[in-house]
Amino acid sequence: QVQLVESGGGLVQSGGSLRLSCTTSGFTFRNYPMAWVRQAPGKRLEWVSSISHGGRMTDYADSVKGRFIISRADAENTLYLQMNSLKPEDAAVYYCAKFRYIHTELPVYSDYNYPERGQGTQVTVSS
Repeated sequence: QVQLVESGGGLVQSGGSLRLSCTTSGFTFRNYPMAWVRQAPGKRLEWVSSISHGGRMTDYADSVKGRFIISRADAENTLYLQMNSLKPEDAAVYYCAKFRYIHTELPVYSDYNYPERGQGTQVTVSS
């Protein structure tokens, strides 16, 4: 079955960097668009970034544009999120998510489009 396992979270000072990883199994990773989403305490799930099959296309929420970089290593079945210039408002549990179908473009994020997520990794940013 599909497995998504996030790692790389932790405590970092404001302005610092972290690199999140999502190792996957149970499906042909290279064929699927993937995304990162996050959820802060008491808040709704928020889309962060998406990447197309093959990595040709990427998209970012305005709140992270210019600071975060999404990438994928298809040979390693792994998704990454490089997070730079972190702010206290970036603190959340970060999840990777898999698009429900094989797709060559970059579908807009929705919970319906990306129904499968991992268990998450906690990111804490101190001010």
